[in-house]
Amino acid sequence: MSLADKVLAVNNDLPIRTDAPVHSGKVRSVYWLTGEDSRRLIQEKNYDVAADSPLAIMVISDRISAFDCVWQGEGGMKGVPGKGAALNAISNHWFKLFKDNNLADSHILDIPHPFVWIVQKAKPVMIEAICRQYITGSMWRSYSKGERDFCGIELQEGLQKDTKLAKLLITPSTKGILKGIEGVPEVDDVNITRKNIEDNFTDFNFKSSGDIDLYEKLLKEGFDVISKALAELDQIFVDTKFEFGYVKDKQGNDKLIYMDEVGTPDSSRIWDGEQYRDGKVVENSKEGFRQLLLNYFPDPDILLNKERMPEREALARDNILPEAVLMDVSNTYISIAEKITGEKITISENPKAEIIDILREQYQLID
Repeated sequence: MSLADKVLAVNNDLPIRTDAPVHSGKVRSVYWLTGEDSRRLIQEKNYDVAADSPLAIMVISDRISAFDCVWQGEGGMKGVPGKGAALNAISNHWFKLFKDNNLADSHILDIPHPFVWIVQKAKPVMIEAICRQYITGSMWRSYSKGERDFCGIELQEGLQKDTKLAKLLITPSTKGILKGIEGVPEVDDVNITRKNIEDNFTDFNFKSSGDIDLYEKLLKEGFDVISKALAELDQIFVDTKFEFGYVKDKQGNDKLIYMDEVGTPDSSRIWDGEQYRDGKVVENSKEGFRQLLLNYFPDPDILLNKERMPEREALARDNILPEAVLMDVSNTYISIAEKITGEKITISENPKAEIIDILREQYQLID
């Protein structure tokens, strides 16, 4: 079996019973279950949700996205071996730690397979909730150009690249294109200020203005729990993105929860502590892959400039990356996942067949 065969690249063609279109993102696909199957599983598995909550099967893939494009490698490799299993294992580990520390719930109800989550439907808050402990990435790029206002936060003079900030900063951006909000450009993933959110909290799907404080509290609590645990492994939690949404509890009340993944190499920067103390930044996250792409192509502005998106998409479509590049990414993901979870990540021989068997035999979701 070739490496390419072990990669789960296409994850939107599983024969899961659904009466809605499959939603396929850059990495995950979502299958909305029928109302009948949702109610049956809630009862059979005793999930802690309202009896009529819509449920979905969320299947991760091994696809690798960067700069809003999906990349591929030699030998028909449409993704990175082990990446999906590593991402889910890390998220599962952090969500369990959140529960142990009495933080908010997540949308995950069950984990039938390393690639699969059963989730409850949430109404997403339309914010990419980003917090930063170090100045690097887009914040540093803005700062180095002389900008001192970042998401409404005034940055002091004299900061150096990759150094620790005086305090944890919350620097939100939009999730999707939001229309008709004064002062917020109609562009995906554009930086916003806390005042933008306060003045338009219903447009961002907050139920009340007080929930802005709650989202910031959950963001900081989640960051602190992960940062502390990583520090014990001599890893530095540099920055991360969380997502939040509302679900109904068993009594039908709204509650704000964590959504999507948390603390993974896809959504966070993680640096090696020992190397950092020696003056070197060694990425244990997707940032290493992003930096490689910036160095690999002669015109990095294509990857950084949102106005050149058609050129960027052509770059990802028409360029096959060396197998060694994707295997290097694989090693990064698997190594940090094994370090965090303390367990071995196994690369499945045929993940799709395994998923189908489990969802048919144990959940009766496939005819």
